[in-house]
Amino acid sequence: MSELRIVDLDVYDRAAFDAWHRAYALAERHGREDVATVWQVEELRAMMQDSGTRHRNAGWSGVVGDEVVAAGWLRTPLLDNLDRAELSVHVLPEHRRRGHASALLAHLERVARERGRRILGGEARYAYDAGPDGTGESGPEFARARGYALALGDVQREVPLPVAGGLLDRLAAEAAPRHASYTLRSWVGPVPEELLAGWSALTASLLTEAPTGELDVEPEAASPEAVREQEAVLARQGRTKFNTVALTAAGELVAYSDLALTEHESDRAYQWGTLARRDHRGHRLGIAVKVANLRLLQAERPGLAKLITYNAEVNEHMVRVNDLLGFVPVARLGEFQKHL
Repeated sequence: MSELRIVDLDVYDRAAFDAWHRAYALAERHGREDVATVWQVEELRAMMQDSGTRHRNAGWSGVVGDEVVAAGWLRTPLLDNLDRAELSVHVLPEHRRRGHASALLAHLERVARERGRRILGGEARYAYDAGPDGTGESGPEFARARGYALALGDVQREVPLPVAGGLLDRLAAEAAPRHASYTLRSWVGPVPEELLAGWSALTASLLTEAPTGELDVEPEAASPEAVREQEAVLARQGRTKFNTVALTAAGELVAYSDLALTEHESDRAYQWGTLARRDHRGHRLGIAVKVANLRLLQAERPGLAKLITYNAEVNEHMVRVNDLLGFVPVARLGEFQKHL
């Protein structure tokens, strides 16, 4: 058996990056072909080349002979959560059970420690029927064997598109009397300048306002500059954002929903965040902004086949909203955590 060599990924070396992405993508799709949500190569290339203020990204390739058989990635926040690092390890199916994943993970943990990080986070995807903790599934079992504990269980859900207009009309009409004093505003692309500060503050709170389980996280720093940086990355990735917000009579942004699609996939869109500010809950704003945003998506991009979302299993309110819209569970995602 050849020994694994771990080499730094040059994100500007196209051939090296493509080989790294190939290992990641094949590993991510293995056994999950119908439900896999794989980052496309140009999306990851743009993200990894980004030198913005919010995150620092780095990658490593695990090489046997001349073949990249494993892909590792590490992200360290720069504005908040300065004791955390997020990481991932992927190994080609035919090269598993040879110690490659353990070796690459140990390397990533050493780098995280050198960067002063003491809390490590990683994700594992597995079959929905495996249950919340994924007992017997390779990803969760690998994580637990190396000291990671399941901190939050998420469910991947999908809904076929288009969602019937009659259903959207009914849900919007049922919610409307509860938020008559609010105004909904929708748009495609970057955040309008007059909404930027409110958008930045509300979206930064999603990390901790949504259920966090046992995750050791703090609120993200609200940064309008970081929002603009992310929008520039999205443009380089070939992604388009669809957004809806709820505004008070005074023009204060108090709820939002956003989703995205990419030019590198023709059949799907991804639901991102949906949140109502705590002091404005109880007005059905979550369903209102989500329905309005879905209407916008279907009007602008009528050829899509499905919309994909992830929710914490314990997020009963948002799960009910998604049930009303016709989402069904198709897979699970476990958020694992380890303290160094």
